[in-house]
Amino acid sequence: MDMVAHAYYTADMVRALPNDGNRYETVFGELLVTPAPKAWHQEVLRRLSRVVEHYLDRYPVGHPFNSPADISWSDDVLVQPDLFVVDIGEAKTMDWARMKTLLLAVEILSPTTARHDRFTKRKLYQDVGIPTYWIVDPDAQSVEVWTVEDRFPTVCTETVEWKPGGAGEPLVVDLADLFRPL
Repeated sequence: MDMVAHAYYTADMVRALPNDGNRYETVFGELLVTPAPKAWHQEVLRRLSRVVEHYLDRYPVGHPFNSPADISWSDDVLVQPDLFVVDIGEAKTMDWARMKTLLLAVEILSPTTARHDRFTKRKLYQDVGIPTYWIVDPDAQSVEVWTVEDRFPTVCTETVEWKPGGAGEPLVVDLADLFRPL
């Protein structure tokens, strides 16, 4: 498929693109292409995924997934958050098409994704009602926290918290530990 020939991408068009090591997404028809992530990105993702999974073992209100994924709310949207938590009822279907209620979405910044993560995807996640969106910046060792109503993020540099409905206590992530050297 010639990627230059299309000015407006649908989710089905993106699904048909080659498996060439890039991540392909579309948000309201805009094609987002990112190369394979760097090792540090993957390490931060692994650490954060373990913390979120352990938390959800104690408070099973949702189920965590990592990309690649196939999350879509319309014909012209298909995204693959780095880490996301799906409502437990929808997660149990094990069907991407039925997973619409994300309780948390997390993107880990890299130079090639920063614009899309901070603007395009953030606006989409707010529009579809994801209650909490984290933009993890390993270089700045911080996390931007966005909610549906926010016009500006809360920037966390020591800890970041998340408390989904039905959980007994919040998840608290120590950012010094998350960003510690290997």
